[in-house]
Amino acid sequence: MIRGIAFDLFDTLVDQNHGRLAPVEIEGGRRVGATTPALHATIRDRVGHPISLAEFAELQREVDRALRAETIDRGLELPTPERFAALAARLECPDVPSIAEALTEAHMGMLREAVTVPPHHAPILTTLALDYPLALCSNFSHAPTARALLGQVGLAEHLHTVVISDEVGVRKPRREIFEAVVEGFGLEPREILHVGDNLEADVAGAAAVGMRTVWLTRCVADPESVFARYEGARPDFSLEDLADLPVLLARLNAT
Repeated sequence: MIRGIAFDLFDTLVDQNHGRLAPVEIEGGRRVGATTPALHATIRDRVGHPISLAEFAELQREVDRALRAETIDRGLELPTPERFAALAARLECPDVPSIAEALTEAHMGMLREAVTVPPHHAPILTTLALDYPLALCSNFSHAPTARALLGQVGLAEHLHTVVISDEVGVRKPRREIFEAVVEGFGLEPREILHVGDNLEADVAGAAAVGMRTVWLTRCVADPESVFARYEGARPDFSLEDLADLPVLLARLNAT
């Protein structure tokens, strides 16, 4: 019997709308991350640094690559303020913590603006929360932004447990982040259903600790192709939309 439900955040409970954060083209035809021009403008406006946008983008790529090898590539989270503190230090900015905070605000502001919430999601969580404790299990590098977003869109009130990689230090699919969800629920792993859009992070990670899994495909481009390339644990269930979850749960708990 399912007694608790855990959800991924982006492209599961809320939509990240990747098209709104598509890479942008800068001088020389090079494409950089959508927030890079805003980050460069922040450095220019706050400290008057003479670095060009192209040079800034290259330095950011270099810093990110080095930090990623030490953190994300090992399943550890890279907090956004630490990422930008390293960048500000390389630029020899005065008051590195203040600059890192300003860069974080610029970056996260753009990410928040790109997020939307399907209108039927809050009512679904409202209904599910009547019968199940609900949890969030999310990879995200700035927990304050994730928590603020949950509150702004009316989802936080339904969540019994919130586990974010920025706060626990590890990223899905590492088992520690799922074990934190299990501990938060106080249930056996087999009594928890984890719902997410990413086969590696959500399905393989949750299955490894004994949770049952739902692969949510509404935001997955070409699910058949994605599934064909995937070699990990198979999802117990696959749903096109969160609206199908209450029906699935009713069927599971009726048997």
